[in-house]
Amino acid sequence: MAGEGEEALAAFVALHGAALRASRVPTQYWESLSRKLRGEIFDAGDYFGIMQVEEVDEEEEVDEEMEEEFKKKPNPGNGPCFKVIVTNENGLQASNPNSVFLVDHAWTFRAEHARQQLRHVPGLLHRMANLMGIPFHGEIPDEGSVEHVLQEMWKYSQTYQLSQGTAEEKVPVWYIMDEFGSRIQHSDQPSFAAAPLFYMPQQIAYTILWPLRDLETGDEVTRDYAHGETDRLIRKCVLLPWVPEVLDVSSSTPEPPDEHYQAILAENKEKLPVEINPPVYAKDKVFKVFTDIPQVLNSLTHPRFVFTDNEGEADILYNFSHFKDYRKLSEERPEVMVNQFPCENLLTVKDCLASIARRAGGPDGPRWLPRTFNLETELPQFISCFQQRDRRGEDNHWICKPWNLARGLDTHITNNLNSIIRHRESSPKVVCKYIEEPVLFEREDVGQVKFDVRYVVLLRSVQPLRLYSYDVFWLRFSNRVFSLDDLDDYEKHFTVMNYAPGATLKQVHCEDFIPLFEKQYPEYPWTTVQASIFKAFAELFQVATSKPAPLGICNYPSSRAIYAIDLMLKWDTSRDGKRIMQPQILEVNFNPDCDRACKYHPTFFNDVFSTLFLDETDNCHVTRIV
Repeated sequence: MAGEGEEALAAFVALHGAALRASRVPTQYWESLSRKLRGEIFDAGDYFGIMQVEEVDEEEEVDEEMEEEFKKKPNPGNGPCFKVIVTNENGLQASNPNSVFLVDHAWTFRAEHARQQLRHVPGLLHRMANLMGIPFHGEIPDEGSVEHVLQEMWKYSQTYQLSQGTAEEKVPVWYIMDEFGSRIQHSDQPSFAAAPLFYMPQQIAYTILWPLRDLETGDEVTRDYAHGETDRLIRKCVLLPWVPEVLDVSSSTPEPPDEHYQAILAENKEKLPVEINPPVYAKDKVFKVFTDIPQVLNSLTHPRFVFTDNEGEADILYNFSHFKDYRKLSEERPEVMVNQFPCENLLTVKDCLASIARRAGGPDGPRWLPRTFNLETELPQFISCFQQRDRRGEDNHWICKPWNLARGLDTHITNNLNSIIRHRESSPKVVCKYIEEPVLFEREDVGQVKFDVRYVVLLRSVQPLRLYSYDVFWLRFSNRVFSLDDLDDYEKHFTVMNYAPGATLKQVHCEDFIPLFEKQYPEYPWTTVQASIFKAFAELFQVATSKPAPLGICNYPSSRAIYAIDLMLKWDTSRDGKRIMQPQILEVNFNPDCDRACKYHPTFFNDVFSTLFLDETDNCHVTRIV
């Protein structure tokens, strides 16, 4: 039997050892944990009990020490106060290998599905309302109760992320522990640690709970809700959902120091090129192109470009994935052109884009970029900004986005500060001011909807800065009438419909859009709107190339690139009091999907290659911006 146990443990460690080490679960508990998981043994009830704490009447005398203790252990939610205590008559010894416990999860969800599940999963709303101390009467979910749970749930939710699978499967999963786990209070000196574990054989997640010291009967079970945070100010920010207070810090976000950009370069493992002279090519040279992009292979027909399968003989490397070793390329083959610039992630990664944009607009950023905070490094400034806006009665809707996921994945619109603070735990994120007054487009079949515009820009060189825009732009529309509610209604607030299951994709070509737009907004001719868009693009690329790498895009003479810039228009007031349409740059995309471009404009890649690699723009559908 011992042999079987050892085999089971070895198999368990092979599957889960990395996760247990990452969560710092002591190895002395692994064997017992393996056994409890296999046998689904939930024995916490033999050691612990939940105790309701009477709220102290304000008129009663309370000694200061007790009041301090009460402040230290905030109870999530609004209802009665509970705490978990050790009830086993022998107490609990941390050295005992059996002192590890499984906590079940009452609700597992992805944030965007929470409302639907509360409405439709039988008994879920009732259980969550009870767990959170929210009054709920009757059996049928009512919107008020659903909304109340959605607001309160961020005080109870924990998160994990699957490390493998598709982009959709890697979107963070949130969960709420059962009534026992959810009653465990916070302490800065916790008696227990807790961590989620995804148990592979059952494909189920549990929370593992283990003691940090010996406990006697009657001692309280607590955990640190800001586990891992050592900075006092950041801890205060992270604990805000349970310990509300007004932050007395500035909301100003100056551009980060040079070391910030050097750290990004090191993290990206990008090797900067050595200085080279700009290559000169014969006027009639036919360039050999090595590419792994099907759209290029299928669409590029210009006579001065031929494809090669041999990367070593190519004159142009047109890669889909990120190129890293510019040093080697510049030393060994400086004449070979590449479809990327070193340090272009300063444009294409959302937190970097916000940082460099401050060169144009100061600490609050320029008018063409929504106010943006990096939640990893600027959480106190964001909270301060949110609280100031709240006091002034200003709109406080924000959109929380991962640094580097596209297609609206793990992106959330909210005016709930607790939600934003907690979303920081799941993956690195920026939070941007949500555009509360977008310029809308009247769809005959729907009404006034949000839309965004995608331009493809071509960066020919950094010094001198030469930037072009392709003459066709692309449009995406929401499917429901815009209003500043139902913030989790994807088809009302988002425009990317090609990945949304069951959603209708509305297509309008730009040549059809312009007259419709000008009919709806006769005082705003598209030429004027586009001029302001191009001005924003010019400013963005000027600041992105104004400093040497890694503080700016690298001036590498053999680099060329195309980017897709997504933007919206919002209503704003000019300095002289006029109502204007202000472009808002949402993101800059590396190596964009050019499927629609190739489908409707067969010369697209001929124009791109001619502009970037031949310096010939005559008869090409491009406009020079800078």
